[in-house]
Amino acid sequence: MVVSLSQGSMYYRLFQPRYVQFFGILKHKTLQCGCGIRWSSQTASAKKGATFGILFDIDGVIVRGRTLLPTALEAFHKLTDGRGNFRVPTVFVTNAGNTLRQQKAEQLSNWLGIEIHPDQVIMSHSPLKMFKQFQDKHCLISGQGPILEIATGLGFNKVTTIETMRSMFPMLDMVDHKRRIKVPCAFAQYFPKIEAVILFGEPVRWETNLQLMVDILMTGGQPSIVPNRLPYPHIPILACNMDLLWMSEASMPRFGHGCFLVCLEHLYKKISGKELKYTALIGKPSEITYHHAEHTVAKHARQIGLKENQIRRLYAIGWVPVPLHFTKGDNPETDIYGANLYNRYLQSKRANKKRKVTQLKAAQQVAIGSTSDSRFNVYEACGTAGSSVCEVYDAGVAVCEDLVIDDGVDVEPLGVDSCESILVQTGVFSDDSWDDNPQDLHHHGHRDFGLDPLLKKPTYMVKNVLTAIDHIFRKEEYR
Repeated sequence: MVVSLSQGSMYYRLFQPRYVQFFGILKHKTLQCGCGIRWSSQTASAKKGATFGILFDIDGVIVRGRTLLPTALEAFHKLTDGRGNFRVPTVFVTNAGNTLRQQKAEQLSNWLGIEIHPDQVIMSHSPLKMFKQFQDKHCLISGQGPILEIATGLGFNKVTTIETMRSMFPMLDMVDHKRRIKVPCAFAQYFPKIEAVILFGEPVRWETNLQLMVDILMTGGQPSIVPNRLPYPHIPILACNMDLLWMSEASMPRFGHGCFLVCLEHLYKKISGKELKYTALIGKPSEITYHHAEHTVAKHARQIGLKENQIRRLYAIGWVPVPLHFTKGDNPETDIYGANLYNRYLQSKRANKKRKVTQLKAAQQVAIGSTSDSRFNVYEACGTAGSSVCEVYDAGVAVCEDLVIDDGVDVEPLGVDSCESILVQTGVFSDDSWDDNPQDLHHHGHRDFGLDPLLKKPTYMVKNVLTAIDHIFRKEEYR
């Protein structure tokens, strides 16, 4: 599987069959929960349950810093029954990446007074588990917190931290005179080649991380060897969390991992003369993160006893993470932009599937006219070799889905129909920020995501998370 990016857009190419089960329609008749209850697709709760799922940002929607926002408890009371069990598929999507999702789930449980399972939490790095082609490669990892435990939990078997790299090559880190080590390591020559770089989040010592990463990229993963020419394309880089800024208890925004990425991109280009290219950018507003979130919502729906393929809409609740007078309203790209971008993909996916169905119906008519074995001839006429069609859709994501042709055309359900964004006016907000004059917009998103004013506008704007839930319930006629 190769995931790559182009300027202004993201596209994925997926070739390995084992990924079909993630992007395809998930089939599950029954599920045995840990509590011993066996849910079935024929239960009464499935027939009357929610047909929508909710994606929550955490900071600014549920909490501000470490303080629970006033309406959060009542909002989640509406999402659960009297025993604290969820009635609506609920997933928490955060760009935080410096902690384990088990710890984040425990933190959410303590805040909300209900049990949040780790499977309901998506960290910025969570989709990395899909990148199995890197799991046996020697990866250099950067960030803070338990990144070694995070990396191994995601399936990466050969990882080296920046600190370990620095100890192996002490002559590389020279910015801080007090930390300089003048004695080289005797084992440096035996150090295995770095084959990929994974950036989990902003590091503590930026100068050390930037220097060593540029060294790795400029030497093809072997910092002890001077190459005859610049290795380009450079080794793969997978980066999580593109947020340029974030808001804490401070009055002004703080540097996020996006700032570190900007530094790395510009330093590499200034020194090498080449553009730094990412193999993947993960975390909001990346489409692959919302794809992963849709899969997680479907999983939670089955766990709470809802009928399979029942979820037709997603609602992504986010907020403006920095003062809008500071960003001219552009920084809703993280939550609002990402949800709208994924909704655009879903609409394109449906349009392409309708076109495919039309083609298959036409091909079936031709096949029926020539032989009774209509299934074989349909695929022959369509130019496909088996029982599935894999197509790279215009929105950028390659999706493989089974198409069953029998007496009629039976196409598997598409998954959710839409992903609607809801902006809560919690904390910092200004109505005059939604000026869509392109000349007034300053792009705070990542360079590989083009600035589209239409994508930064929320589908709905409400006061807080409680009014967001009320709005969703009214729209869905759900009680």
